[in-house]
Amino acid sequence: MAPVALHTPEDPLSTHDAVPGHAPSAPHPAPEASSGPLSTALAQLAGAVDMLGLDAGVHEMLATPRREVHVAVPLRRDDGSTVLFRGYRVQHNVSRGPGKGGLRYHPSVDIDEVRALAMWMTWKCAIVDLPYGGAKGGVTIDPREHSTAELERVTRRYTTEIKPVIGPSRDIMAPDMGTDEQTMAWVMDTYSVSEGYTIPGVVTGKPIAVGGSLGRATATSRGVVHSTKAALNEAGVDLAGASVAVQGFGKVGAHAATIFAQEGAHVVAVSDQYGGVRHPDGLDMEALTAHVAETGSVVGFDRADPISNTELLALEVDVLVPAAVEGVIDETTARDVRARFVVEGANGPTTGAGDAILAKNGVIVVPDVLANAGGVVVSYFEWVQANQAYWWTESEIAERLEHRMHSAYADVSALARREDVSLRDAALAIGVQRVAEAHEIRGLYP
Repeated sequence: MAPVALHTPEDPLSTHDAVPGHAPSAPHPAPEASSGPLSTALAQLAGAVDMLGLDAGVHEMLATPRREVHVAVPLRRDDGSTVLFRGYRVQHNVSRGPGKGGLRYHPSVDIDEVRALAMWMTWKCAIVDLPYGGAKGGVTIDPREHSTAELERVTRRYTTEIKPVIGPSRDIMAPDMGTDEQTMAWVMDTYSVSEGYTIPGVVTGKPIAVGGSLGRATATSRGVVHSTKAALNEAGVDLAGASVAVQGFGKVGAHAATIFAQEGAHVVAVSDQYGGVRHPDGLDMEALTAHVAETGSVVGFDRADPISNTELLALEVDVLVPAAVEGVIDETTARDVRARFVVEGANGPTTGAGDAILAKNGVIVVPDVLANAGGVVVSYFEWVQANQAYWWTESEIAERLEHRMHSAYADVSALARREDVSLRDAALAIGVQRVAEAHEIRGLYP
């Protein structure tokens, strides 16, 4: 394929000549060196670099994190014993603005996972045209095994250790897997106390009472629904009446399932780490949400039949939303996917091999760097509000989010049609090109 000349902001991508229902072509060849999210992220970057015709030096710069911080996080437990955890913060790229990315608490967190997530954040921010670079943080800890007091001590120690590299103009954190708005309040307070005054812009996704934004809690989920609606509309399918299956009934998947049902879609199956439930006519989301609040899982919901996570991925539905963890749709599970659309709510849920199989089978994939960008979009709104000390109404935020998501989808879809590539390849090409352009304009110091 010849290098792609993308349109600049002065010559926006046009969708006037779009033809509904384009079929995805196979992803640009970029073989994975090994399994894991980092190899997937690097393979995706290699494909975008080849598609854009960038040179080896630029490729190496885009593939390498700008800064990595590894820290020890000791914890004095409630029983008086001491344990040590490892923490990370990776700033992948800051050419377009300060780093932006979540803080993850999970027992499987390692530096390669954080590197991959930071890289995806770089492209995601560029695709939805935010003035941010990509960053990510994590602590290798299982939050379910610790009290609230212990998690607070871990958070405050981690924040203190990485404080030299974060800040409202350097790197802004947000909640991720295993963390929430309370975690962000602890980060903000720790940072603010050390500076001597309150600095709400150091984090996003914090409680409303300390400078959070209306609409932030459901922003990622709403972005997933907006992306789904855009993809279905393009194919001439109405979301109302469409069948949807959601893997991962957490912060993203649970809200997304509820919003899908409110939009008239039939959410026929959902699952979490313990298992899943299904009902062919659509689940009663209000009753299911109450069941989860009471029991902690969708398992055992008596108004539906049990189903495994693997079985959910193979359901014959209009839309499959993987909203759990990385790598669930791989070369094995992808062969059984019968959904017409896969809309990625999680980061990196599809491996390179899985992506190729889905494309070969005619499944349209709305990639994570586009589909789940609603969270960072509203995080940006929260950051802007904090910097101005002026807060917007929920309807203003909802309107701005919808506009930003549909505009980004239109740009990606137009390029996919023009170059006959998948939505993922088009999205990555746009994101990588915008970051590479920022590098070129700023120049190399010294």
